[in-house]
Amino acid sequence: MQPYFVLVRPQMGENIGAAARAMANFGLNRMRIVDPRDGWPNPKAVAMASGAGRLLDGAQIAAGTADAIADCTAVYATTARARGLTKRVLTPEAAMAEATARIAGGERVAVLFGPERAGLENDDIARAEAIISVPVDPDFPSLNLAQCVLLTAYEWRRQTAESQPERMEFARTEPASAVEIEKLGDHYEKVMDEAGFFFPATKADGMKLVMRNMWARLPLTRADVQLLHGVLRQLVRWKDRG
Repeated sequence: MQPYFVLVRPQMGENIGAAARAMANFGLNRMRIVDPRDGWPNPKAVAMASGAGRLLDGAQIAAGTADAIADCTAVYATTARARGLTKRVLTPEAAMAEATARIAGGERVAVLFGPERAGLENDDIARAEAIISVPVDPDFPSLNLAQCVLLTAYEWRRQTAESQPERMEFARTEPASAVEIEKLGDHYEKVMDEAGFFFPATKADGMKLVMRNMWARLPLTRADVQLLHGVLRQLVRWKDRG
């Protein structure tokens, strides 16, 4: 299950399409559209959706906000402006964490997004139990419809999909093993010793220790190790030819 993203009186087909694309990016496909200004279906929305056309095909059209959320038990309204209404105000992260828990409990959740020019009206927001407010620069709080949908969809995805905060992409290689790094260190130490690098002798052990520590600290791949061996071999060949 997932929340319904309700676009209230959207003005441009292009923005509806961009919102659909943003939803599809994060695995959301439940769109409802309230009274679209330019009618429905809208070819400009389909063109902008760029592959998310099926989401638009399944979009439900409603005459008013009340109709669009009639079957929902939890409703959030996105707005950047104070509206003079007593409401909880949540970040997208907090709202989607709450929405995830409520949907898991069997509830239907809707998120309202307002029209491009002025956002949601108080009559729309009054029907929501809480406000979602993106922590933007207060001197420039306005977000494009699709941007707001994207940020909210991203936070939904973070709550519902397992993802690693950081990972390494290996291009046809793999991490170097400890023995490969050890042999790389041996190779450099031997050649640099022959070149007289470790001077004076009283500092040689300390310099070698620093170099060993450097090799161990670097996140080297097997390809990196092979390249570094090759660099050193070529330098030695070049010196010998000279």
